[in-house]
Amino acid sequence: MAKKVTKVALIYDFDGTLSTTDMQDYALIPELGMKPKDFWPVANQWSVDNEADQVTGSMYYFVKTAKEKGVKLTVENFRNAGKKIVYFHGVEEWFDRISAYGRALDLEIEHYIISAGYEEILEGAKIYKYFKNVFGCRYAYGEDGTPVWPARVVNYSTKTQYLSKINKGLGKLEDRLVNEFMPDEERPIPFRRMIYFGDGSTDIPSMKLTKERNGNAIAVYNPKGQKHKSTALKLLRDGRVNFALPADYREGKQIDNVVKTILDKIAKERDLELLKAKEEKKKLLAK
Repeated sequence: MAKKVTKVALIYDFDGTLSTTDMQDYALIPELGMKPKDFWPVANQWSVDNEADQVTGSMYYFVKTAKEKGVKLTVENFRNAGKKIVYFHGVEEWFDRISAYGRALDLEIEHYIISAGYEEILEGAKIYKYFKNVFGCRYAYGEDGTPVWPARVVNYSTKTQYLSKINKGLGKLEDRLVNEFMPDEERPIPFRRMIYFGDGSTDIPSMKLTKERNGNAIAVYNPKGQKHKSTALKLLRDGRVNFALPADYREGKQIDNVVKTILDKIAKERDLELLKAKEEKKKLLAK
């Protein structure tokens, strides 16, 4: 029986999930003459003092600090920062390998990022080419090429909006249609064919939504950090995720084995649905 190619979405947070720390830490904050451990507490406190969303506040604080330090932030600055990102083991080889595994099962794997990090930085990342779409924060720019306003803000609550866009096959800017009714059978990627990867509290709503709708949520943690492991295990204990695994994407490691097993299950369920449909057709013809 010919198998129908079936789409599956692998959806990743970025900071602490694919990269070893926040994407701004590798080059952007040092370009401002600061260390991440000094920058983030001050930026976050500014948000608290001004009753601002923490992500929006930090976007403003980057622009404010750059002006004070005489650093001209441009899209090119951000993209150059993306080139300096350090990834967990196996990340750079992961996408080709797992997509090939899916193809062998007649599964079309689509990779997505939903991140509170900056799209401009991600555009410079080595792995950017592997993603069907990237949903992140983004700046609007003035005539001199420097940021003037947050054009898009992604935080823990808005991440679920982008899950719905993936579910319905919508583009990045199709905001109005995300709330339009669409029958489940018409949605290109049902939640049961989604795997969400995240590392912390900002991913909880997305993890919970994916798991509740019969997809799979994986909490990853830095293998070298006991605190990170404790956070992931708590998510597992609290029923927010299906798995808590070390962030090692190499072949034969836990993430590799778990994701391949999930893909096997999706393919078998698809095959079973086809067999049932064939029997239903046979039953109708026998009347």
